[in-house]
Amino acid sequence: MPAQAQDVAPADPYADTVYSGDYLSIGFGAGVSPSYAGSDDYVITPMPIVQGSLGGVDINPRAAGLALDFIPDPDNGVGFDFGITARLRSDRAMQIADPVVKSLGKLDRAIEVGPTAGISFPAVFNPYDSLTVTTDLRWDVAGAHGGMVVDPSIAYFTPLSEAIAASLTLGAEYGDGDFRDYYYAVSPAQNVATLGELPVFSPAGGGFNKAGATLLLGFDLNGDLTDGGWGIVTIAGYSRMLGGAKRSPFTSVRGSANQFFGALGVGYTF
Repeated sequence: MPAQAQDVAPADPYADTVYSGDYLSIGFGAGVSPSYAGSDDYVITPMPIVQGSLGGVDINPRAAGLALDFIPDPDNGVGFDFGITARLRSDRAMQIADPVVKSLGKLDRAIEVGPTAGISFPAVFNPYDSLTVTTDLRWDVAGAHGGMVVDPSIAYFTPLSEAIAASLTLGAEYGDGDFRDYYYAVSPAQNVATLGELPVFSPAGGGFNKAGATLLLGFDLNGDLTDGGWGIVTIAGYSRMLGGAKRSPFTSVRGSANQFFGALGVGYTF
């Protein structure tokens, strides 16, 4: 897959590649991330890799989840995305490293499900790149936080060479009042339980919890992105806690507003 732009873009730049019909990328890796959103302690977690297109349905990865797009992509021109997305949220449900936060016990895991919609612009700077704007809207169906989350994002993908591709994503997270109360509020009882370490706090309704950027690099091990096979994926990300999520004692007293993420994995595309 040439990385340079050409004078005339092919009608379908992926026509003679592994991505022209049904394909699947599967793999496994490990990520280093904060113990919970707002923590300054870092833990290692497993990271499955799943992406592909089967029967006209695109499968796209999400943080701790995935999205299904039911609108087939056109051979060229602007594409529209619409489908469903799901995520498992395990904030403070496992691997709580901070002793004060851990003393409050674990939260329940949330299962968030809802629609996803977006628009993609191909061949922005070269025949093989794309710019995609997406919004995910999810509700907790497991009765944990019982609220709603909105994740808007904009992603730019481009090959850098015949063997290397990159994707840069800018995104944010909005939570409603139920979501923010569950993860960021400190009740009087919790204040007493922590001997005053965590002051009483209310995030006062919904708002943006964080915003950040994620860079993904994919390396094809046989030197040709177009024919599938084995590859290595690296991810580096940074986000900044915002508003009530930043002011929460879970962040401001026992954690940090600066959040970093890194991952390394190996996958196979066929």
